[in-house]
Amino acid sequence: MTRPRHPFLDALDRGVILADGATGTELLARGWTGQPAAAVLDDRELVRQLHEDYIEAGADLIFTNSFTANPIHLGDIGLADRTRDVNFNAARIARDAREIRGVDVLIGGSVGPIGRAFAVGTVTPAQAHDAFAEQIGALIEGGVDLLVFETFLSLVEARVALAAAREITDIPVVVALNFVSALTTSAGEAIPEVVAALGAEGAGGGGGDCGGGPRAPRGRREHHAAAPPAARLFVMPNAGLPRITGGRPFYPSSPEYFADFALRAKDLGAAIIGGCCGTTPAHTRAMRAALDSAERMPATVEVLSRGPVLAVSDTRGGVDITATPPAEEPPEPDEPSRLRDKLAAGQYVVSVEIDPPRGHNPRKAVEGAGMLRDAGADAINIGDSPMARVRMSALALALRIEREVGIETIIHQTTRDRNLMALQSDLLGAHSLGIRNLIALTGDPLPEASQSSAVWDVDAIGFVRILKRLNEGVDFAGNSLGRPTDFFVACAANPTADDIDIELRRVRAKLDEGADMLMTQPVYDLATLTGFFERLGPVDVPVLLGILPLMSSRHTEFIHNELAGVVIPDDVRARMREAGDAGAAAGLEIAFEQIEETRDFEWVSGIYIMPSFGRYEVAAELIERVRATTPVRAG
Repeated sequence: MTRPRHPFLDALDRGVILADGATGTELLARGWTGQPAAAVLDDRELVRQLHEDYIEAGADLIFTNSFTANPIHLGDIGLADRTRDVNFNAARIARDAREIRGVDVLIGGSVGPIGRAFAVGTVTPAQAHDAFAEQIGALIEGGVDLLVFETFLSLVEARVALAAAREITDIPVVVALNFVSALTTSAGEAIPEVVAALGAEGAGGGGGDCGGGPRAPRGRREHHAAAPPAARLFVMPNAGLPRITGGRPFYPSSPEYFADFALRAKDLGAAIIGGCCGTTPAHTRAMRAALDSAERMPATVEVLSRGPVLAVSDTRGGVDITATPPAEEPPEPDEPSRLRDKLAAGQYVVSVEIDPPRGHNPRKAVEGAGMLRDAGADAINIGDSPMARVRMSALALALRIEREVGIETIIHQTTRDRNLMALQSDLLGAHSLGIRNLIALTGDPLPEASQSSAVWDVDAIGFVRILKRLNEGVDFAGNSLGRPTDFFVACAANPTADDIDIELRRVRAKLDEGADMLMTQPVYDLATLTGFFERLGPVDVPVLLGILPLMSSRHTEFIHNELAGVVIPDDVRARMREAGDAGAAAGLEIAFEQIEETRDFEWVSGIYIMPSFGRYEVAAELIERVRATTPVRAG
């Protein structure tokens, strides 16, 4: 007798499948304060209502609340012995929601990564296999229609999970890996390798989720081209890049932005579209409406019963920098901050941000610093694993730039990755190597898929306090250093923060702790900028205005919708749309106009340029225009 075809595969043939949005972040938004998976034991009604809301919003596929419900994860909260109960309940609650709503949606059993640094051996493959098997068995018992392995960071771990699943069940399995850059996973596995392996291991589908926001860059077509003909595109991005507000992550992308994303993803051949961290039923409803407004035809790519579903996100960008600067002598370790001296003398200073490389070759960054020095930059800002992604140490790149280029640096230091002891040790080491300027930051929140742990013993306010104590010759515990440090300490200010009252209090607190300079986020509206500083009150330290040149209309929309803490007014967005192919030139002109509008403000001492995609030549052109028109002020 012929076995009936699985409804998931039939749904793929009928057209685009709309998956639901986030579960964990939405439960937190609705008042749940524990680990999300535990909610299926302690507040079934809350979880069921969330599933119902996604069904009502138009989802075709909902995921069980079991992403972190393997025994290793649950062991962290004392629930390892209840793994079966958690996963069985998660499946039954989703089924109950389906029955109550009376809509024949598919239920995917959500399985997340093991919760330990699998790739570096903190858990063995055998231990991971047993943990996955225990979770998957309970989900099958609870009655899920398919399994969805979400946000796996490596093919190695995904294959272990697939092997465990195939020993238990033959229902479809969708595997979502996180493709971060260069068409590879964070473990360096390329798309063809991933797709071939998933098919060989018996996956009914595969894909990518979490990572960044929903932008569909030019590279998305390249990603699709890298997949075999039988592959399907499966896209479930976060609602932009998160920021911590009130102790919880805030995701900026609006439902309207996701509606546009859904249509673009469908045009690129997506078979499954949904949302990950920060998305809500409102995002699902907007995508449903957008997809329904378009003709719902099957994706243009052939599907096989065991053909993998594939999705990636493109975080690449940039151009090669070919300038070869002559080396100058680095500052002596006892030399004070030249940046501080320039500001004290009334000079209009220019700093430019350079991100450290993802690997260990800093050539492009060093050559870019030389180009910027030649254009007239006074300093180079160097990020500390920006966007919470692993990059070369800011200190290491700073030393290379200062020694090989001869321009001063401002290193970004966050409290996210270091406890109090490590933070102070690194600062003392940096000072001994001649680093004098740094900006004290709390740091971007880690992606939910990350297997790292945020520390945050102190925030940016406490960090400024630590730095000023080091400048007094004592560590945070009051122990003498023998000789004080001489750091020039900058801090951040965001005039477009969601809660301006909180931001004003925090900036004032950093100034009260002794910060020597303020550096702002990009601000594209003069009234917003001046209003913020009017409310802040007297500022007796230099202020560098953040300038982020826009490159295109799409880049503008990404910044506005996905980069938390940056707001671009409607008139600027319209201007960039009208610029069309001349977007980069229009963005440069807008940046120069921002500088011109503020050059006579007594409290503005310079600018801090943040070029996107490694386009240092854009920053260099802007610097040359600024240097040609901005006089040196009297001290």
